[in-house]
Amino acid sequence: MTVNAATTGSTVQVSAVIDVDLPGPTISRHVYGHFAEHLGRCIYGGFFVGPDSDVPNVDGIRTDVVEALRALDIPNLRWPGGCFADEYHWLNGTGPRPERPTMVNTHWGDVVEDNSFGTHEFMALCELLGADAYVSANVGSGTVREAGEWVEYLTRADDSPMARLRRQNGRDEPWTVRFWGLGNEPWGCGGGFSPEAYAQVARQFGLYSRDHNGNELYRIAAGASSDDYRWTDVLMRSLGFQIGSGKQVGEGQSTFQAISFHHYTVPGPWERKGSATDFDEAEYYRTIAEASRIEGLLAGHAAVMDAYDPAKKIGLVLDEWGTWFDVEPDTNPGFLFQQNTLRDAMVAGLHFDAFHRHADRLVMANIAQTINVLQAMILTEGDEFVLTPTYHVFEMNKGHQDARSLPLAFTSAVPNVTSGESTVATFSASASTKDGHVLISLTNAHATDDVDVTIDLRGVEVGTPTARILTSASAGAHNTIGDKHSVAPRARDAAVSDGLLRVSIPRHSFVTVELPVSA
Repeated sequence: MTVNAATTGSTVQVSAVIDVDLPGPTISRHVYGHFAEHLGRCIYGGFFVGPDSDVPNVDGIRTDVVEALRALDIPNLRWPGGCFADEYHWLNGTGPRPERPTMVNTHWGDVVEDNSFGTHEFMALCELLGADAYVSANVGSGTVREAGEWVEYLTRADDSPMARLRRQNGRDEPWTVRFWGLGNEPWGCGGGFSPEAYAQVARQFGLYSRDHNGNELYRIAAGASSDDYRWTDVLMRSLGFQIGSGKQVGEGQSTFQAISFHHYTVPGPWERKGSATDFDEAEYYRTIAEASRIEGLLAGHAAVMDAYDPAKKIGLVLDEWGTWFDVEPDTNPGFLFQQNTLRDAMVAGLHFDAFHRHADRLVMANIAQTINVLQAMILTEGDEFVLTPTYHVFEMNKGHQDARSLPLAFTSAVPNVTSGESTVATFSASASTKDGHVLISLTNAHATDDVDVTIDLRGVEVGTPTARILTSASAGAHNTIGDKHSVAPRARDAAVSDGLLRVSIPRHSFVTVELPVSA
């Protein structure tokens, strides 16, 4: 039986309570962050087409994708990698473009790059997007001096050597750079470090990546893959934290302010991950099961950090997440191009609910990747592009950015299925409040069953709801150049009576409901 067949099942009743008058931690807008690596057609052909292209652009940056991403209120963009970051030497991407040296991208496709998209182009892109820059320094093959001089080049205003060089290259005023990554995946492509060895290097790079002219870097140490909690433990101890006390002793206490980890949703073995568009029910539920792991992973890393830092001074960052399937047929296997279906939208909805529930510790998350790579927002083809189902989840959920999370408790059983040896919940929800409104996100990831939801909104007066739905007859539905709106949001009926919100959610659907509230 395939999920792509319109098989119908039963309707399940689900009830929940939201205490609107008891808001919790603020959901950082940065958990809706993005990632753009020099990988496949993410940068070249995705964001950047060059100033001589027939595709409308601003000094080479595509205006159509910028406009589409601005509609998401994109909060930050991570660059240049990823694995690419640890072989990227930033000076080679500055100065007149025709004079920049070429380089080989050994990680992704073994292609030669001309360095035409470098520091100035990236910072111009961030300005066009209205997004904060998240720059990942080269720890794997770079030097402490190289990283420190990059910060100086970017952020210093006086007559220092790097500030003078920046002016020679056409930029008078320094930029603001908030987020600074200390390498990437140090256990693998970022240098093959042990946790202990990397912790020492991270402290060194963090120390010499200075704050200049009032620009305060938020330094992010590169951490674990998935559930390797030892990395988080070692990095917390390297900051001088004493377990159980919350106190720091010794040197290096402020060399970084956050710790990252990566986790991808991979439904099959690495050599046969599965198709992005052609999958059966078992593969569909394996994907949902893998995506659902994020809740336990966030809780696990947070628990390690809480043991040292109950005051939550150090942030947790998930700066790579998303689905990873086999590449599309007849495409470069090193370019990681995959289609994006309604199944991907279910994965995104499940992740965001988990992010909202861990708002007390999770300060940033970055989906991999923004354009043409893995779980992308946008797929480009020449001078055209399509918005993916994942894009629409980001857009429908943008009201959660910098909103106060709300406690949501189920008062009925939550639908579930068995996938392999695991029991996996197929319904998820989260809520937040901001500016006199409540936004509720609801994901019904069941392949065949619909859900009728009743939510008791307590502690406030509730106005008329506005609901939207993202769904299709097939979980494998996706958008193409020939059919750009196969999967797109549309209005959905929802009703409120005596403080009870009622909304019906078909199988494999994502729904948001916004309601005005008053005390």
